[in-house]
Parts: sequence; structure tokens; C-alpha cells
Amino acid sequence: MAEKTFKYVIVGGGVAAGYAAREFSKQGIKPGELAVISKEAVAPYERPALSKAYLFPESPARLPGFHVCVGSGGERLLPDWYKEKGIELILSTEIVKADLASKSLTSAAGDTFKYQILIIATGSTVIRLTDFGVQGADAKNIFYLREVEDADKLYETIKAKKNGKAVIVGGGYIGLELSAVLKLNNLDVTMVYPEPWCMPRLFTSGIASFYEGYYANKGINIIKGTVAVGFNADSNGEVKEVKLKDGRVLEADIVVVGVGGRPLTTLFKGQVEEEKGGIKTDASFKTSVPDVYAVGDVATFPLKLYNELRRVEHVDHSRKSAEQSVKAIKASEDGKAIEEYDYLPFFYSRAFNLSWQFYGDNVGDTVLFGDNNPESPNPKFGSYWIKDGKVVGAFLESGTPEENKAIAKVARVQPPVENVDRLAKEGLSFASKI
Repeated sequence: MAEKTFKYVIVGGGVAAGYAAREFSKQGIKPGELAVISKEAVAPYERPALSKAYLFPESPARLPGFHVCVGSGGERLLPDWYKEKGIELILSTEIVKADLASKSLTSAAGDTFKYQILIIATGSTVIRLTDFGVQGADAKNIFYLREVEDADKLYETIKAKKNGKAVIVGGGYIGLELSAVLKLNNLDVTMVYPEPWCMPRLFTSGIASFYEGYYANKGINIIKGTVAVGFNADSNGEVKEVKLKDGRVLEADIVVVGVGGRPLTTLFKGQVEEEKGGIKTDASFKTSVPDVYAVGDVATFPLKLYNELRRVEHVDHSRKSAEQSVKAIKASEDGKAIEEYDYLPFFYSRAFNLSWQFYGDNVGDTVLFGDNNPESPNPKFGSYWIKDGKVVGAFLESGTPEENKAIAKVARVQPPVENVDRLAKEGLSFASKI
């Protein structure tokens, strides 16, 4: 069993790992100081591509096209880049044991990796229906989407089940993005979710009614207020029916499940302080254990803007927290301080010809503005969230880059609102005045 020693180790090979590696390179490292250990077989890539462009029927995105850091307009870090920078990219290697006290990691193959400073960038894993013992949930052609390998299998099955029936379980990001892309592949698509409307963690009923109407106009069937409780398979073991709690049975050639994720913190349980489902960190993403940092989905960090600890599952925070942790590591080595992490929550999605952005906090009362009629040729609308007389969150569908920048500024500045009716009438012009 081999043993290797590095000054810095990043465990995890997703978005955060790639952005952290780039920041280390910018800050200056010697060859052989840094290793990125990933259980995936490919170098870090922009994960959002998997639920969007990867499954397009024409000109689908493929690696190496979306390796990090293209998602933020940077260069693509191909495997050769890591080699040139003297960074060891250790792929297809799953870490099964972490001993933070002795600063060592052990792989499934029994290899040991020693480090001086560790960045935990393990991200999330998908919640599977098999975890809950859902009957028949292990049938073939029931998919979850997290890694390139998942997207490859789904893509092959889409081609094999041409003009077939697809059932999407879940009405969040994955549900909405994959319903759209499967429809583009000419599948007959049904979405099923238990909530009264889609994207309930973010959308208001007014926002959701637009997307549900738009999707219905595209021929997507939406079933709300129930869940999948079982699956029937054919003699080949392939899924053929989805059984719903309300008694309905749906035909299905393909099922995609998107019911959420869990931060991958198991390796570190009992060794680091945890809070709100993640590993607790300070504003530099330092954990309760010296020389151990946690970034991205797994980190519960101080959100300065709202003066509270929060865990954020989104690619934008994965990128920025990774960079912040590396800046903090290098600054502390030089005896310097860095600016506090002052993050503005940002979420976005794209499907069909739609594209929305949200900034800030979705708490308090809401004001809907603009044209949210799903029949409109060019719908454009948004919403403000108002708490304690101030705008704390802003959402916009089909905004220009300038307009999106304006709503981001509103969420950051939190201007007071004197008249809610006037705010609804002013809509976007309110943001442009801030």
C-alpha cells in the first residue's frame, strides 16, 4: 500500500476543487505541494452542464468543453494544466477514511495520503428512493443525475427509448431542467411532485404558476400533491410503470429522480463541529480542526449580510468559497489577513428559452411585477421580497445582464420600501434607480 505526502490536499473533485486548484496556482505553489483527490475518473468540471446542455438532442456539450473554470468565464483546466502546474490530480480514487488527528486519508484501495492542510470539497450526494425502501426503485432506467457517468447513461437511454415516456420525480432544479431537456428530445414527459407548486424552496405561487403554465403549453404533464410510492418493471428488469400515492399508475420508459441532495460529511463525523447539516466554518472556511477547511455544499458558514450561519447549495458559492479558503490559507502562511467573505446568495436556472436569476433572501412579503402570463410571446417578470420594510430578495425572469446586475444591487443594498403598490407598478425601474 502506497503512502504519499503533500503540503495541501483537496478531497473531492467537483466545481469547488477545480476553483481551489486554480486559486492555489494563482497564489503560487511549488510542484508536488498540492494534490486533488477525486473518486470521479475525470478532472473537475462545471456540474450544472449535466442537467442542461449535456442532454441536448443537437450539439450536446461534452468534455473537455466544460471543465472548470469556464463557468465563470475563465480558462478550461484540462488534465494537462494540472500537470504543468505541478498539481497531482489523483482520479478514480475514493477516500473511505479520514483521520484528521493524524492528518491522513485512506483510499478504498488502501493507499494513504498525508497532508499538512486539508480542504474538504466533497459536495453533495443525491437522495435515492432506494434509501427509503421504495418498492421497485432499483429497476433499470431509473436515473439520478450527479456525475458525468450518470449523464452518459441517461443520454444513451434517451436515444434508445426514442419517443418514449419519461416520468420526472421531483419539482426542483433537476425536475424543471430535465423535464425541459427530455421534452426537447421528443419524449412524452410527466412531472410529479408532492408540493402545491414547483421549486417551493424559492418560488412563490405567483412565480411558479408561470413556469407550470409554460411547461404545460410545451406539452409537459404536471401532477402535484402526490409522490411515487413504487415502480413496476418488465421481464428485462426495466422500469415500465410508476405507482403514485394517489392510486394513479403512469407508464414510463425512463424515470429521473430529483428529490434533493445530502452534503457528504460522513467521513468527518465526530471529528469536526457540525451545524445545520454541514461542517461549521468561520468566514475563511476554517473548521473547528486546525489546518482543515470546508467549502461549497458541505460548509455551514457565517453569512455576513444576514448575520447568521447558513449552508448554501449552489455552484456560485462553491466557486467563491473555494477561492476564499485558498486566499485565507496563503494569507495566514504570510501572517496576513484577508477580507471577510461577504456573500450575496445567488441562484439561477435555464430551461427552454427561459432564464431566471435570484439574489438575496426569499423571506417576508412578496411583490410580483411584470408580465408573467405563460401565453405571452416574450414574458418578462420578477418578484421582490420585503422584510422589515426593506427589499431583501429579488427574482427576475428573462433579464438582460444589466437588469440582472440591477436586481443583485437591490438585494445587496436592501433599499426601504414606502409603498408596496407603487413598487409593483415600478417593477424593474425601481431596481435601476438604486
